[in-house]
Amino acid sequence: MDDSARPTLDASLSGAEFRRWYWLKDELADAARALGIRSTGSKDILSARIAAALDGAPFTEPTSTRRPSTPQLSGPLTAATVIPAGQRCSQPVRAWFVEQVGTSFRFDAAMRGFFSRTDGTQTLQDALDHYRATRDPAPTDIDAQFEYNRFTRAWHQANLTGSRRELSAAWQAYRSLPVDERGHA
Repeated sequence: MDDSARPTLDASLSGAEFRRWYWLKDELADAARALGIRSTGSKDILSARIAAALDGAPFTEPTSTRRPSTPQLSGPLTAATVIPAGQRCSQPVRAWFVEQVGTSFRFDAAMRGFFSRTDGTQTLQDALDHYRATRDPAPTDIDAQFEYNRFTRAWHQANLTGSRRELSAAWQAYRSLPVDERGHA
């Protein structure tokens, strides 16, 4: 088999060959179903599960990190409102932030991280202070599972006047190569 041509994702692949290539999450879920294994979870988990199945190796499912359901904030919120441990990035909390900072407010990675770390002692004022302190215009790191986003950011930095069509062609060419043969965008 030509080891530079993207293979079909099926049971004939080894786990190592499978990991050499970029796969869409839909492709991973379809392959998992075809292999008779669980087809849910993040791309990282699906990939690990599929690689193990292709190699005939056992796969241990990660343990859940979900916290038990806890009461969530609702109805009139103030800066002094204490955030309960396990508070989600909910619509009532979002509405309060929009009142404080305007319609540009989003639960970005910094804010989702803040809420995931709350322990029942922080207030909405602490969250607002954190929001304001993390409004740095510098780009944040993009996690590895968001490979397309990482590629597009790097491509746009290198091709300031590039078009969407050129980006698409560059992504298709990049994606068609095995991981070990890719240059960095």
